[in-house]
Amino acid sequence: MKDTSKINNHSAIAAFQIIEEMAPMNEAVRVTDLAKRLGMPRAKVYRYLQTLSNIGYVRQDPVTERYRLTLKLFHVGQAIADGTQLTSTARPVMVQLRDKVAFTCTLSIPEESAMRVVDIIRVDSPVQIVTKPGALLAFHASAQGKIALAFGDPGLLPSVLAANHNTLPNGKPVDPARLEAEIARARKTGWAVAPEETLSGLNAISAPIFDLENRFVATITIAGSVQDIPPEPSAGLCAAVTQAARAISMDLGCTEYPT
Repeated sequence: MKDTSKINNHSAIAAFQIIEEMAPMNEAVRVTDLAKRLGMPRAKVYRYLQTLSNIGYVRQDPVTERYRLTLKLFHVGQAIADGTQLTSTARPVMVQLRDKVAFTCTLSIPEESAMRVVDIIRVDSPVQIVTKPGALLAFHASAQGKIALAFGDPGLLPSVLAANHNTLPNGKPVDPARLEAEIARARKTGWAVAPEETLSGLNAISAPIFDLENRFVATITIAGSVQDIPPEPSAGLCAAVTQAARAISMDLGCTEYPT
């Protein structure tokens, strides 16, 4: 007799792998291309897409026959985010920071392989930040990631330094020695930047958020053009971000903010 629990587990894993693969895509995708990206049989991917379509998480274009995620997943994620202490605590501070500095503000949390954006408070600007909630940002190539390397799991930095990384959007290769120096600086100052490392033409300033057990749990970040947030940002901008991070941390019960 087949173990149906294992079959159901495998099905759930496969369905979530498909969703996670499709989430960053800005365009609808063909079954064949999605199967190649996932390393799954085409028939298997098609079957799961049909199931996801039946319950409203995926929609197929009747003309191109390509698939894309619907907003149902976004609404589910937003409902979860709205119900978490971190997001509900951080959002008022994010709005205040956005209004104070006139830059888009984001909240991100650490995951095993990257930083996940969980909330964004946007500002009207000629330069629009295209990052969306749910986006993953590399540890080595984002202000958020550098903060995680500085204040998060101590085992992260050695593995990131030893990994092979693609060239950054600014055209520069990843220099482990420079990255290590940036992490040391972040520990000392309480903030990090990533000029044109996540997206061309953009820079960000990020600071750490700690919980009631004084553990690193998230980052608050402002992002804008490199003209407005230069590689060496003003002391006022850095102070605004670190003060916002401290305020959120204190509201979460942190008693020993490190900077």
